[in-house]
Amino acid sequence: MFFVAKVLALLTQPLAWVIALLSVSLLVTARMPKAARTCVLSALALTVLMGWQPAPDYFLRNLESHYPEFSPQADLRGFVGVVVLGGGTEAGHVAQSHMQPLFTNGGERLTAPVIMLRHNPHLRIVYSGGEGSLLGSGPSESERARVFFDSMGLPENQVQYEAASRNTYENAVLSARLPGINPAQPWLLLTSASHMPRAVGTFNKAGWRVTAYPVDFRTGATTPWTDYSLREGTEKWQMVLHEWLGILSYRLTGRL
Repeated sequence: MFFVAKVLALLTQPLAWVIALLSVSLLVTARMPKAARTCVLSALALTVLMGWQPAPDYFLRNLESHYPEFSPQADLRGFVGVVVLGGGTEAGHVAQSHMQPLFTNGGERLTAPVIMLRHNPHLRIVYSGGEGSLLGSGPSESERARVFFDSMGLPENQVQYEAASRNTYENAVLSARLPGINPAQPWLLLTSASHMPRAVGTFNKAGWRVTAYPVDFRTGATTPWTDYSLREGTEKWQMVLHEWLGILSYRLTGRL
């Protein structure tokens, strides 16, 4: 299942569609020149449209708006702790070559728990993340997170690490098995806002009692119609397609 999911993830990369269209055009150009031209024009149009950010932002904003945002100074005395889903750090094979923590765009997954503990020192942290890459190497997400949390001075007895999970479903199931963890108690679930609908549904299905604590927002209330970036547009489309495919596959397999 894990291997199949990684293969299907290729479908969430818009540039893979462009490559597929261009490949088809090369295969049929001799026998069906008109179809080949259609494929090339489609690939060109898809490439141009990918950079127009209001389009992916519309769908990404819909994913991110399912749950309210917490203030960093919020009083969280009604919760026993926060489950933090892996992400926000560079890949293991990159991290192992450096001594300092390396963040990606989702670094709020790591910085937000530090701020939460400063205002709510009673909270426990469960960081859940193994190696989500198909052929990943180097330290796991949990090991990379430990480097950062230790550097921030978080008490070791307040942070537990689950380092075997490879996806959201395993985050929920394996975190519940950690010693001293009672999923029926009120927990916060911290992950990227766009990932939150699938994450909350998965944790609830696995028996957790969680309240969403979304971070790593990528959209605002509106997007200027003139915003254009092939790099950011492609990345946002991939995030949207990844979550849509994840939600669909989790529903079909009974994980949601």
